[in-house]
Amino acid sequence: MKVLVLGAGQLARMMALAGAPLSITISAYDVNTDTLVHPLTQQQLGSGLAQALEAADVVTAEFEHIPLAILEQCQASGKFLPGASAIRAGGDRRVEKALLASAGVANAAYQVINNQADFEKAVSRLGLPLIFKSALAGYDGKGQWRLKEAAQTASVWQQMADFLAADSSQAIVAEQFIGFQREVSLVGARSRTGEVKVYPLTENHHVNGVLSVSLARPVDHALQHQAEQMFAAVAEQLDYVGVLAIEFFDVAGQLLVNEIAPRVHNSGHWTQQGADCCQFANHLRAVCGLPLGSTALVRPTLMVNILGEDEVPNAILNIPALGLHWYGKTKRAGRKMGHINLSANSTAELKAQFAKLIDQLPASAFPELEQMLHQL
Repeated sequence: MKVLVLGAGQLARMMALAGAPLSITISAYDVNTDTLVHPLTQQQLGSGLAQALEAADVVTAEFEHIPLAILEQCQASGKFLPGASAIRAGGDRRVEKALLASAGVANAAYQVINNQADFEKAVSRLGLPLIFKSALAGYDGKGQWRLKEAAQTASVWQQMADFLAADSSQAIVAEQFIGFQREVSLVGARSRTGEVKVYPLTENHHVNGVLSVSLARPVDHALQHQAEQMFAAVAEQLDYVGVLAIEFFDVAGQLLVNEIAPRVHNSGHWTQQGADCCQFANHLRAVCGLPLGSTALVRPTLMVNILGEDEVPNAILNIPALGLHWYGKTKRAGRKMGHINLSANSTAELKAQFAKLIDQLPASAFPELEQMLHQL
């Protein structure tokens, strides 16, 4: 089976690694250069999307921000899963909000802003504080503004007005501020036949808007059930095939959707060690028409992102049940360069192992881990 992945980053890389044992060959299409590359070596394999589509049995995507013309060409091939509609929902907050409303899934009250009148209406209707997010291309804390008090109104609007003037395709989505206790995410898979399997809710910790640590451990059954119902509603609404991630705000035991990601997801990397079948293998199983694998939690596991660093002490590999995953990227400040997975037989043991890991990592490169340790 040959699978073409739109995007040539680390998620395509990990799909390739997971696909090899299943005899699934992955090639990656770089949407920026119109070239086909090997997802591991980045060696150029060809150019032109039409030829790549012709050679593939299945087409999928590793990210949402794909030009519309490319999405339409892939959709026309009849091979694209989860499909252009799902990818657009993940890449455009206006479409995403409409999807959540159609699926009857709870999320923060919002207002789409195209001009100053919309902005003033949002402030009046939703009240302060407000979070503003760009409709397109915003991720990892980028393309966001906060309005906490009335005195900031003019300056925040001016920043957004400049942003809107620079790109006529953009809009901004204002969201009511949610006082949540934590952010959790649910990663799951839906097959071509409609079978759904989900992993346990994962607790996420961020630094400057970028995911730093994801923790998977036994969770409250009522909260898990609530998340699974919302996942099923969104997946059914999209007639989704593949792995889908949904980020939630946990507000005193009630979940509100923050955003969806129609792809394998950073908060699901722990599944490489904490589940029998990782998210990458399950995504390939789903889009290729194979039975889904088990999503049960085998053992408590956490994932630590390596941001802006191209090396860590080799001594961390002495820690039991630790996996180190590099992405083969050129070093750049804040860039996701790799991740560490760490597992144990219990949450208490995992906390002890996490403390050992923190002791060996440079605090300057991982400044928030000590604080996160105390939250386990």
